[in-house]
This record gives sequence, structure tokens and C-alpha cells, in this order.
Amino acid sequence: MAAASAVYQEILNPCLSIEGRCRLQGVLKVSGAKNSALVLMTAGLLTDEVVELTNVPNLTDIDSMGRILSALGVHVDHSDNSIALNAATLSSHEPPYELVNSLRASFFCIGSLLGRSGHARVPLPGGCRIGARPVVEHIRGLKALGAHVSVEHGIVTASVKGSNKRLTGASIVLDCPSVGATETLLMAAVLADGTTMIENAAQEPEVQDLSNLLIQMGAEISGAGGPVITIRGVERLHGVRNYPVIPDRIEAGTFLLAAAITRSPMRVEPVIPEHLSAVLQKLRDCGCKLDIDQTGISITPGEIQAVDITTQPFPGFPTDLQAPFMALMTTAKGTSVISEKIYENRLQHVAELQRMGASIRVESSTAIIEGVIELSAAPVIGSDLRAAAAMVLAGLAANGTTKVSGLEHLDRGYDNVEAKLNAVGANLKRQQS
Repeated sequence: MAAASAVYQEILNPCLSIEGRCRLQGVLKVSGAKNSALVLMTAGLLTDEVVELTNVPNLTDIDSMGRILSALGVHVDHSDNSIALNAATLSSHEPPYELVNSLRASFFCIGSLLGRSGHARVPLPGGCRIGARPVVEHIRGLKALGAHVSVEHGIVTASVKGSNKRLTGASIVLDCPSVGATETLLMAAVLADGTTMIENAAQEPEVQDLSNLLIQMGAEISGAGGPVITIRGVERLHGVRNYPVIPDRIEAGTFLLAAAITRSPMRVEPVIPEHLSAVLQKLRDCGCKLDIDQTGISITPGEIQAVDITTQPFPGFPTDLQAPFMALMTTAKGTSVISEKIYENRLQHVAELQRMGASIRVESSTAIIEGVIELSAAPVIGSDLRAAAAMVLAGLAANGTTKVSGLEHLDRGYDNVEAKLNAVGANLKRQQS
């Protein structure tokens, strides 16, 4: 029985086999932003007309969100890289726990459901296990907008009293610039009665993308992309056709780091450079030449020197690129210090990099990395989405064949990554571990 169970687990757990030290060349194509597409999909709940998104990445997280919306009664038409959502048939205000549990972004639908119909019952979310990501800010903001909110047995129930079921505009000051809370409150406030001001708002590009979609749907929003967002509530929103999701800045950054760690001149496109300013500066600092134009970035790595980074909310260095950047620093000349200030458990990739010969020591939420001459291939595990990406990058640079498992995490955030990397000269094969 034990032997049969082991075989079954092997079938369930594929891995990526990566032949290291391949020279890369050509153009790496960037898909639409996962973190933007997910929240844009929940914005479709705010209207009974069709919301059509294009440049949507082909990811398991996108599929999961589609299933959640379908369970609420939304008609979801997903074809190629576009999704059409029609919430005219909305029939439920409670997404099923078994779907929500695996996708943190699913919690954002509480703002849309509450804003449109005055009631929502949403399980607390799941997602990558990288530390506490509480929804306290979301709940406090919804209460400020007039919602009655309770949390019992892992389920958040929110409702609006009164006959018109409309939230009421309010002034909200976030304790921290939470992206999720900013997006949830944006969607709740667009149909509220009166004006809402969100201070200390998240400034991430994904917040700006959501705001732009809502404005095209008829919302009145100003200040998105800055620390103060003003929303003037409207009676209703309408549909939108062919709204393009912004390019994924984290995928773009990962691909630039793939070029750097393999010391390969590459081009990455499409990219909005302003979305990656902090990352681009660190790449310059560590010895990479960057040529930036309107559609993309060409990178020419030199001798990679150690640099320090500290993760911060946008426009600072993104936590989602901390693990991939650490992979690069393991091969740099000198000592680098990487401090993780966003998520307390986001250094789980250190042990796996050490397995490949990296010299890293951890002090609390800080990693000190001594660059080594080369990494050695080993079987490693990606414990979360960005850790899995870091293992892929390390495998590209390592001597020998690395096997990366934990692909269920990688597939949540990178659209067909092995095909994209193979197209520019890498040698990645998906196989059973």
C-alpha cells in the first residue's frame, strides 16, 4: 500500500528539469498581470452588463477566480487570452469555501458584492503561506462605509441596513498602504452614496489599472496611483469591451533577472518601465546595462556585483521579486544584504538555494548572501509562487540538471514559463519527479 501511495504522489507532483548554464538570446514575451487580472475580474460583479478583459494570462489562479464567479451565478466566457463576464445573472453572495480557500484574491469580491447589492458572505482567504496577510484593513474600511460586519467560523458577513442597500461615502485612513484593502474599498465605494476618500492608499500599478477600468465603467475616481484616492459614488456602472490588462511587472522583472543570472543579453517586452523603477535601478547598480524604449527593455549583463535591497510598498522594491533577486545575488561578486519588510515568512527559499551551494545566513527577516563562483544543480522545492521562480532562475545558472518541484505554485503566476524560456535557448522539461 505504501509503495502504491508513493507512485500516486509521484504522478501528482511533476517537476521542471532544468539544464543549467545555457546561453539565452532573443525576446522574452511578458503576459498580462496576474494580480491585476484577478481583481479586474471581481470588478465585473459591479454591473449587470458585460465586462470584457483582454491580455489575460493563462494561469491556474485565473481559472480559480473564474470558477468562483461562476459559483456566484456570473456567466464566464474564457477563450484564449480574453474573458467576458456577465453578472446580470448574479444569484449568490457567498462564494464557496472550497474555492476561496486556495485563492487570496477571491476575498476582494466582498467589496463588489457589498457595493452592488448590500450583502456579502465571504470566507477568509487562502493563498501562498508567506506570512500573515490580515483583512483587518478591509473590514475596518467597510465598516467606515456603513456596513455591518461580523466574522464567525472563518466567514466574513457584511450587510448594509436601509431600504436602498447603499453604502455611504466616508473618509478612510489606512494604517498601512495595503493593496488588497485599497482595491476592496475602491470597489465598495464606487456605488456608495456620497464621496469617499482613501488616505495612505496603496500606489501599486494594479490599483491604477483597477481604477482605470472602473472609470471606463462610469465610476468617478481621482488620485489613483497616489497616496490619496477620491471616489464620488454613482448610481450604476455599465459594461466595458476589450479592456487590456497591464503587462505583468513581476514576470517582466523575473525575465530580466533570468537574463542577468545567465549573463545573457536579452530583450523583455512588453514592459511599462515606470512599474519597475526600483528593480531597474538595482539591476543597473549590480552591473547590467539597460536600453529602454516604448515597448520593452534590452538588458546586457556585465560582471554582477553584490547590491543590497529592502522590500517596500510601491514604488519601492517589490516583495514579489525578492526571492528571484536573491537567486541572482548568490552568483554576484561580494556580499549583499536583502531585508524582507512586507511578509515575515518570505525567506523559505533560502534553504533551497543553500542546497544548490549558495552561501546565505539569515538573521530574523534579513538574509546576508556571499556570492559563490557557481551554483550546483540539486532537487529543490518552490515553497510559494515567487520562491518557485527563484528556483527556476537558480537552475538556469547552476552547473548540471536541477529538478524543481512545487509547480502548483509556479503555475499560479507564470504563464507557460518553460515554453517562453525554451524559445530563447533554455532547456526546461516538465516531467514526473
